[in-house]
Amino acid sequence: MSVGMSVPPALFPAGVPCWVELASADEAAAREFYKKLFGWEFVVKRDPATLNRRYSIASLLDSEVAGLYQTARDQPTGWIVQLSVTSTASTAEWVQRLGGTVTLGPVGIPDRGSILHAVDPSGAPVVFWQPPADWAFATSFPGTFSGADLNTHDGAGADHFYCRLFDFTSQQIGGDGIDYAEWRLGHQPVLYRYVLDAEYRASIPPHWMVYFDADPMRGADAMAGQAIMFGGSVVTPPFDTPFGRTAVLADPGGSVFSIVDHSRPVDTGAGRAEVDDPYDD
Repeated sequence: MSVGMSVPPALFPAGVPCWVELASADEAAAREFYKKLFGWEFVVKRDPATLNRRYSIASLLDSEVAGLYQTARDQPTGWIVQLSVTSTASTAEWVQRLGGTVTLGPVGIPDRGSILHAVDPSGAPVVFWQPPADWAFATSFPGTFSGADLNTHDGAGADHFYCRLFDFTSQQIGGDGIDYAEWRLGHQPVLYRYVLDAEYRASIPPHWMVYFDADPMRGADAMAGQAIMFGGSVVTPPFDTPFGRTAVLADPGGSVFSIVDHSRPVDTGAGRAEVDDPYDD
């Protein structure tokens, strides 16, 4: 995807991230936190699939960057990536054929296409989005989506599901016994998959880690400190990676995400990308 541009739907092959959204138990607190940390502004749209029929769309520099909605306090919260599909109806059939479970939809969203919520065979939630003709998603500049990885306990199962669903190829890039794969369309990296250590199998469920670009004028270290000032927390203090200086943060509701300053890449020689899991200390 082009750096710093809103990407039209014609450039979204099936399987490419086309949106990210946050399910939060405190929508107002989450909006305030991300407004201060990233400079996001929000508008509210009608959404029949959410608890209060509201959906907040975050924008930055007049470009849409993420979604936010209220969830019941006894329901899961957190960031998740949406993957582009040409048909949510067809995808629903393939999800079930490949061992996944459809949990919601397909559901049409006014002026925003159709969504499908599912759980993949490894137990990770995933959302598939069939975008409308005028869909755009700003990425790869400060305060916007940078990348995502799936942290799972079943690498082979995840590879089979997503590679069959989207015709990805899986390239092992982990080192020192780490099971870490890059999923590609052609030669283009799309997503990453990391197998959590066995000791976390009982306590950490499969999940997605969403990354946002840190402002290089502020840096990951300063932004981590600001996250604390704004009511969030630092899960993993800033560390160096070949992709840039990275930190794992949590918002006031406990939803975990990462920031990465791509202006400061460091060759650590570890054979891993920016997606070090916050629970793998």
